[in-house]
Amino acid sequence: MRIGEVIGTVTLSRCHPSLTGGRYRLVVPLSLDNLTGKSTTQAEELVVYDELGCGLGDKIAFSEGVEAAQPFAPNYKPLDAYNAAILDRIEINDRS
Repeated sequence: MRIGEVIGTVTLSRCHPSLTGGRYRLVVPLSLDNLTGKSTTQAEELVVYDELGCGLGDKIAFSEGVEAAQPFAPNYKPLDAYNAAILDRIEINDRS
């Protein structure tokens, strides 16, 4: 599972019938350095399927690959990334 920030919405002209009711969001994955403010370098954006209702600027936890389809078993959906949680707060404990 990774953390990312929602920066946009993807609009489709057609979609697979099993994906009705959700939205595709454009998300920038965040590294530990991004979260702690040590770096402003951004990773490449990716598209994440969202049924939870996240908005622009929200931080989310998302899964990718095979794990993205697991919440929908046995009726799997054709997904590469899925929004698993909208994060209210991120707390990082410095262990050094």
